[in-house]
Amino acid sequence: MPDSQPRRPDDNAPDRADAATTADTPALVLAGARLSDGRAVDVRLSGSRIEAVGTAGSLTARGPRIDLRGYLLLPAPAEPHAHSDTALTADSSGPGGPGPASHRAEDIQRRATEAALLQLGHGATALRTHVRIGDVQGLAPLEAVLQARRALRGLADLTAVAVPRLLTGVAGADSLAMLRDAVKMGAAVVGGCPDVDPDPTGYTAAVLEIAAEHGCPVDLHTDSDDPTRLARLAAMAGGLRPGVTIGPCAGLAHLPLDTATRAADQLAAAGITVVCLPQGGCAGAEHRTSAPVRLLLSAGVRVAAGSGALRDAVNPVGRGDPLEAAYLLASQYGLRAEQAYAMVSTTARAVLGLPDVRVEAGFPAELLAVRGEQLSAALSLAYSRIVIHRGRVVARTSAVREYCDFDPDPDSAAGPDLPRQGRPDTGTGARN
Repeated sequence: MPDSQPRRPDDNAPDRADAATTADTPALVLAGARLSDGRAVDVRLSGSRIEAVGTAGSLTARGPRIDLRGYLLLPAPAEPHAHSDTALTADSSGPGGPGPASHRAEDIQRRATEAALLQLGHGATALRTHVRIGDVQGLAPLEAVLQARRALRGLADLTAVAVPRLLTGVAGADSLAMLRDAVKMGAAVVGGCPDVDPDPTGYTAAVLEIAAEHGCPVDLHTDSDDPTRLARLAAMAGGLRPGVTIGPCAGLAHLPLDTATRAADQLAAAGITVVCLPQGGCAGAEHRTSAPVRLLLSAGVRVAAGSGALRDAVNPVGRGDPLEAAYLLASQYGLRAEQAYAMVSTTARAVLGLPDVRVEAGFPAELLAVRGEQLSAALSLAYSRIVIHRGRVVARTSAVREYCDFDPDPDSAAGPDLPRQGRPDTGTGARN
């Protein structure tokens, strides 16, 4: 079907072009990788699936072979909360910049593609991005992001969330119709920002109604600083399939403990997922905090973690790195490394409606290899990465750190006995 025609994509299934690509991909053996449980294994990939896993040195290669000795092999992370339409606009509006960022469709598409590739290089093979619709731009930003999605076929899976500004009253009538058009056009998720509408409850009801009509997931961008409003959301959204996600919910951290605990219990009972942003919120400096992760987890809420803003006009910094999000969860909230990584991988993929990934035969070949031997070390300092999407290596980053030879005593016959990076018996040299 031509790109200009509306279509309702199935984001859980590969596009035809992707299916053909993975069908023609020769078997690939990942040799000598270390798993998070300490085992050293060979992993053979066939098409878009893991065909076999055996002890290191046990699997023969019918095709290419990659030596992953010194690497930790993990399920690939996913990005559940991006803003691709406004990403990478910080330099345009900063001091000395050319002025406000361009809203031309081709510029939005370029930025969205570049942002997705940046996050893919970090390991995220699937991304969900919130895209603003309405106002003077109409549906143009969404069409630009959908074009980026098509350009990324075979490299990464990009899913768009349609985010109208207003949905209630006379001012929201046009946006309500536009939201329905956005779903027909290819937005796979219905979302929005109820906090900015004069009638947040009415806004939420409108989103849930459209989602129920089209069988779409819901992903609402909310600070969740109003417990009464949050209780209404939980009551309205309970039982809706295929599910409701909210985030970044930083406002929960500012509520009294008993009020926040009650709200967390209500979210858990309604089956609502929370996506937190360990980097900080997507708005101004007054919203830099993150959701109370440990409180939500103790209440039984499913919590995933995302990156949020990526160098936009309000947040001039941001890496879009899932491993950084996991690192912050471990360092700031005291989560175990395995628990923190699961929030950017297993749980994040579940939020996106994607199948589970394990390094076992039969599971999807969505993998990330990072240099290191333990997950805690990988979250601390893992620059070298190999990213595998649908059984193919789609990104590779190799980092090498070098130190100069320095001898403070020019008359000394030998230089100082300095330790070098890497262990001599692993052959890892100075790579990270």
